[in-house]
Amino acid sequence: MGSFCLQRNRCLLQVLRGLPSVMRRQFSLDISAQLFRTQGYVNGQWINVASTFPVLDPATGEEIAKVADCGPTEAKLAVDAAYKAFNSWKQYTAKERSVLLRKWYDLLMLNKEDLAKLITFECGKPLKESLGEIAYAASFLEWFSEEARRVYGDVVPSAAKDRKILLLKQPVGVASIITPWNFPSAMITRKAGAALAAGCTVVLKPAEDTPLSALALAELAGQAGIPAGVFNVVPCSREKTPSVGTVLCTDPLVRKISFTGSTSTGKILLKQAADTVKRVSMELGGHAPFIVFDSADVDKAVAGAMNSKFRNSGQTCVCSNRFLVQNGIHDRFLEKLGKAMDAELRVGHGSDPNTTQGPLINVRAAEKVEHQVMDAVSRGAKVLRGGKRLDGSFHQPTLLADVTTDMLCTVEETFGPLLPVIRFNTEEEALAIANASNVGLAGVLFLPGCESDLAGGREYGGRHGGGERGPPLHPGGLLWRGQTVRPGP
Repeated sequence: MGSFCLQRNRCLLQVLRGLPSVMRRQFSLDISAQLFRTQGYVNGQWINVASTFPVLDPATGEEIAKVADCGPTEAKLAVDAAYKAFNSWKQYTAKERSVLLRKWYDLLMLNKEDLAKLITFECGKPLKESLGEIAYAASFLEWFSEEARRVYGDVVPSAAKDRKILLLKQPVGVASIITPWNFPSAMITRKAGAALAAGCTVVLKPAEDTPLSALALAELAGQAGIPAGVFNVVPCSREKTPSVGTVLCTDPLVRKISFTGSTSTGKILLKQAADTVKRVSMELGGHAPFIVFDSADVDKAVAGAMNSKFRNSGQTCVCSNRFLVQNGIHDRFLEKLGKAMDAELRVGHGSDPNTTQGPLINVRAAEKVEHQVMDAVSRGAKVLRGGKRLDGSFHQPTLLADVTTDMLCTVEETFGPLLPVIRFNTEEEALAIANASNVGLAGVLFLPGCESDLAGGREYGGRHGGGERGPPLHPGGLLWRGQTVRPGP
């Protein structure tokens, strides 16, 4: 087991065992005691509930904390508190809301090291990536603190001389926010920052794997002066998630739902929201293609593949899942990619400065990658790098060749460090494979002059430089989001 103690207002958790033997050493979560919160946060108060659930370090399987296991009763209390607070929060001036969001941003930046450590211990990310996420999370609060002052209306010319048409933008009310574990801070500020800037209030249900980051953000929101009831957090276990989600999606006081997660869960939430006709925004599953043509710069394509696949051990919504490489460049691409994996990827605990690949979020995630690898090998794929499940939630970064479109890894989103390469001959063949999916979200393309239209597939969104949650692309790469490439004139 890990050991836990308080040292001069700091929380210190020592993890002593559980890693694969080649990486076994002691790691410590040393953060401010104020940020290590384990209760629910409702109406500006920290609340206790009858039961708790464990939060584990995915790298070791050791328990980090026991967190309040809120249920539908606490969810309803949070919704009621948010509704009551909305009546006053919507009366705040744009400048007043802007100032409070800016204070929240400042506190995130002031505590970025501790917040990053929380992400690394409950999510598994290498600390460098966690620090990047906190900067990214804070940027949303900075952005919306400024945009809060720019919620403009409009004047529309009227067809009648005795009438004027004015368009006013008003907050809709209570927003239920359900966030994923892979960006446990950034996906909260991205949603809550927008809601609060507009004058809405929020009830947040964080992922059961990563509630500590959400609760730390709630502590900082309180320190920033965000009024009681404006930002509420109801953590809960996997077992209680359906009942809590039902309250957040069906309560008539909730007017807006924002969700990032799986397509299957999104469908359930849409059905629940339908009876009260709530406004819904969702980012669901992806199955991104990564297409490399013969004319592409191989080195740039390899660098792009490394960034697009192995960020957060392949656990981002826009990670490329299917790598399509044209025949003429295929063998060189595989050779250079294998060497890059050998040189750049190091598996370990995220607190180790040498680690580039942390664990997957839990054992189920590692088992899914293992299953996809076994399925591909059974159907004729060749393992060029990795291929093995390690202890606990770890899986080796894996490169597969001779992949065909009947393998599970080409029809299911992986969410792990598995890079399957499909050989293709013609542009038409590549487009057909890329479009053989009912989800879009992202895609990457490598060929010279990719700023111009690709013949036969022009419906892409434009160059993407690594903002939002997409992987950073090197020159020569093009990324499209939320849609697939469609053949046409």
